[in-house]
Amino acid sequence: MTAVVKGTAKTETAAPAVVPPVDDEELAAGRASRPRGKRRLGPGKPIKLGYLIGPLLLLGVWIWGSAQGWIDPRVLTAPWTVVTTAWDLWESGRLGPDLLVSARRFALGLVFGVLAGLVLALVSGLSRWGEAIVDGPVQIKRSIPNLALLPLLLLWFGIDERMKIITIALGVLIPIYIHTHNGLRSIDGRYAELAETLRLKPAAFVGRVVLPGALPGFLLGMRFAVTSSWLSLVVVEQVNATSGIGYMMLLAGTYGQTDVIIVGLVLYALLGLASDTVVRLIQRRALSWRRTLED
Repeated sequence: MTAVVKGTAKTETAAPAVVPPVDDEELAAGRASRPRGKRRLGPGKPIKLGYLIGPLLLLGVWIWGSAQGWIDPRVLTAPWTVVTTAWDLWESGRLGPDLLVSARRFALGLVFGVLAGLVLALVSGLSRWGEAIVDGPVQIKRSIPNLALLPLLLLWFGIDERMKIITIALGVLIPIYIHTHNGLRSIDGRYAELAETLRLKPAAFVGRVVLPGALPGFLLGMRFAVTSSWLSLVVVEQVNATSGIGYMMLLAGTYGQTDVIIVGLVLYALLGLASDTVVRLIQRRALSWRRTLED
């Protein structure tokens, strides 16, 4: 910058403006006013593999109580006995086929339930007429547990695999629909106005605005859907089933085999924890652009 003082030209160089590496002024002010070394508000830094601490503590209590004789083995079999029983069942060829059957039912029911819930959520979330037609029946189904529908499903589809997969799919459909629909309706209306300004076609609007905007709700619904799928699987495998982990547990209960029942429960717990972990990893990667208290 050049300034003229009493006929003499002086050259002054303005200092470059320092722009804080933040998204907005409020965030910059918040960081500037926070003392160095002071912990920020929120849950704190993520703990690596922190979701495993609770289950491991529970396992430790189980091992310690069994070793000290505080837990009656007739009530809750010791962990080492459960491991031995599981190995014997695997070697005898009983556990492997039942595990594969249960995994197949879980996967098919989850896929069909997710697809149905997603389609219904899109129809209801993007159209007032669609909401008027779809939302009411879905809410009615939401208030009716799958266990109450089993007698009717047995009459309609018999005791074959169709009944079991449909029951699981109905349990999955509800959380997918509820959370995806909520995610759709929570999208900022300014995005729709921007899409109209850019004259996006309906297909492009769904692909670029609707689906990314509803993704957080959909992934949250997936976590509930995975849990619901395993819960429904437990129910259908103990009602007129001839295979699966639930059938193995039911048969063991008839003969008083507590260790086999605990093996089945542990398998359900491990499979449920593993599937939920997979969804959480997908959720973390797919939503890495968000800044939340979890980050």
